[in-house]
Amino acid sequence: MLVHERCGSISKESSVYETAAWGQTSQAAFLNKVIVLQTALSPDDLMKTLLQIEQELGRVRTEKYGPRTIDLDILFYDDLIYHSAVVTLPHPSIQDRRFVLIPLTELSPRKIHPVYKKTINTLLKECADQLAVKKLA
Repeated sequence: MLVHERCGSISKESSVYETAAWGQTSQAAFLNKVIVLQTALSPDDLMKTLLQIEQELGRVRTEKYGPRTIDLDILFYDDLIYHSAVVTLPHPSIQDRRFVLIPLTELSPRKIHPVYKKTINTLLKECADQLAVKKLA
């Protein structure tokens, strides 16, 4: 896996979830997964590396929320609250997306979101997003 080779060691992985498309719903479902990564890269360098991996795997950014071959995001970087031209941490939409919260809950239900001061489990319970998220076998 390129993320492991270039970014650091993967210490946890969620199940894979099939998720109805978010934002632009007239497209095929997506597959989503959350990993926990141990890295020596800075947040900016990590994001730049992830974007390079996306490009190498054929991602072409043509429209917001459009179809894509792969989408790699940083959700959290420890408990860092950070904003640069490259990345915003925590990811600003975690609390709005079940396809993120469900696999996060699988791995770290008691993790406290450093901005909202709520657990991931609580954010999932409060999430207004009702799009289908199905765990794959």
